Amino acid sequence: MNRDWIATARTLSEALPYLQRFTGAVVVVKFGGNAMGNDEAMADFARDMVLMRQVGVNPVVVHGGGPMINDMLKKLGIESDWVRGKRVTDKATVDVVEMVLAGLVNKRIVQAINDEGGRAVGISGKDDDLMVCVADDPELGFVGRPVEMNVQVIHDLCAAGIIPVIAPVGTGTADGETFNVNGDTAAGAIAGALQADRLLLLTDVPGVKGADGEVMTQISPEQVREMIAEGTIAGGMIPKTETALDALSRGVRAVVILDGRMPNATLLELFTEHGAGSIIRSTAPRVKPTHEE
Repeated sequence: MNRDWIATARTLSEALPYLQRFTGAVVVVKFGGNAMGNDEAMADFARDMVLMRQVGVNPVVVHGGGPMINDMLKKLGIESDWVRGKRVTDKATVDVVEMVLAGLVNKRIVQAINDEGGRAVGISGKDDDLMVCVADDPELGFVGRPVEMNVQVIHDLCAAGIIPVIAPVGTGTADGETFNVNGDTAAGAIAGALQADRLLLLTDVPGVKGADGEVMTQISPEQVREMIAEGTIAGGMIPKTETALDALSRGVRAVVILDGRMPNATLLELFTEHGAGSIIRSTAPRVKPTHEE
């Protein structure tokens, strides 16, 4: 008997309690980073989403697309103004943002999932007033902060066996307004409104690192706050961990920051004992699902 076959069978057997644990669960996945620009990584991600759906998990995909926006602005000759290191999103820029995120990027992900045998539908935060926003900072223009979430359309898609793929573009409180929303922020708001079992933030680093540089596999909200105050968590990891804390406060059971470049990262996180990346939740260690939380 081929040893690889035996190992595969053992892996499937060991995954059983986790498959049972997450049957029917809502898992919001923020897809972004370098994996979005790599066809092979995109296909791997799509297969993972299809498998999750096939075994009874309800994946909800929220995506970014910053590099693609930058490329399109450059092609169109649209120059950006900057305030405190942040791009000012004027009317011309937000139109490009919507075109790229809700059009080009969203439909690429939808097609990738459908090509792998899944059923995906692409929407944005403007559809059915899913994500109603106000200006996060008037100086930054049409950069939005979600203030009202209407997630029935997501429930309806999941109930029909469809994987929602959501572009982080929101509507405003005034007629005709469009807002660009940070992808992590949008994913956290959607996960909170859905009371998701998990929010998975895929990024280009293995997880949250401690003072010694090692990836911390499990962290409490209190530890996160201390690490931010001490400067251990810094740079781009600050907004990600702040998104995690906000999502937990809204009822999400756990948030995981993990490396989206790693093949099958989402499957490793959900269906293995040790998971992947850094899990943040109020209850301490990562344990087997029969005893979890």
